Amino acid sequence: MARAAAVTPPTRLATGDRSGAVLARLQLMVTRKLDGLLQGDYAGLLPGPGSEAGESREYRPGDDVRRMDWPVTARTTMPHVRRTVADRELETWLAVDMSASLDFGTGRWLKRDVAVAAVAALAHLTVRGGNRIGAVVGTGGAGGLGTMLRLPARSGRKEAQGLLRAVAGAEIRPGRSDLGALVDMLNRPPRRRGVAVVISDFLAPPQQWGRPLRKLRVRHDVLAVEVVDPRELELPDVGVLPVVDPESGELHEVQTADPGLRRRYAEAAAAQRGAIAAELRAAGAAHLRLRTDRDWLLDMVRFVAAQRHARTRGTTR
Repeated sequence: MARAAAVTPPTRLATGDRSGAVLARLQLMVTRKLDGLLQGDYAGLLPGPGSEAGESREYRPGDDVRRMDWPVTARTTMPHVRRTVADRELETWLAVDMSASLDFGTGRWLKRDVAVAAVAALAHLTVRGGNRIGAVVGTGGAGGLGTMLRLPARSGRKEAQGLLRAVAGAEIRPGRSDLGALVDMLNRPPRRRGVAVVISDFLAPPQQWGRPLRKLRVRHDVLAVEVVDPRELELPDVGVLPVVDPESGELHEVQTADPGLRRRYAEAAAAQRGAIAAELRAAGAAHLRLRTDRDWLLDMVRFVAAQRHARTRGTTR
């Protein structure tokens, strides 16, 4: 589907000589807002029930029946569930898609900026509890053979800042990365249970990345961060609009005054996003959508708070 030509937003993150100062301001904004709005211990973005066996307690409505403690239940004749103790040290891995389609934006930010900002927020949520964070970064390239950069998982704020600088400094090249291959890099080598986050616009065909994502979900809690620009959802009525595919460089002129064209575009965009959401649900991934024209940080805060609320009610999604 064609996309409108990018419009440089008022503030563009991680560009030019000022990238260091911009990243510093970004990290300060993330720290202040997340710490101010998220109260309590948010050691991980997707706090699961844990994996180590703990003590038993009586069953309460809403408890996961898969955690029934049958020996204690038989001994006491009362239903009991086994508590689990979360692992002390969480390992979070990010798969960050930096294809050419991310170098686009008509809202307050470019999609690339939002992706970098998501990395900053995730790094803050991870390292604040002394946990480790690592990443694999994919950039565009001819034939989908872009560069795949692996950043080892480390703990500590200094290491997290280095990871963020490396992601922000990734060079976007013409063409699309193989998102399926990028996700599959998180499956190799096999790691202890943790959190895996995929940050992308997910414009690659779902059949390319759906299977690797389902494989990833077998061992890890998976979060898909979908980055979207409003012009990918609908076209404005602005007359003749030059549109360019950032991956192929093809340029077209579109008559946006045609209401039929705008309707067909919106319908095709809705079907595309519906297919992406359906594939993510089938893979069992939590789904967070961040838009270039919205307060992405507030959307992340709401998501994390909803995850915590769901957990306290006995569910993880």
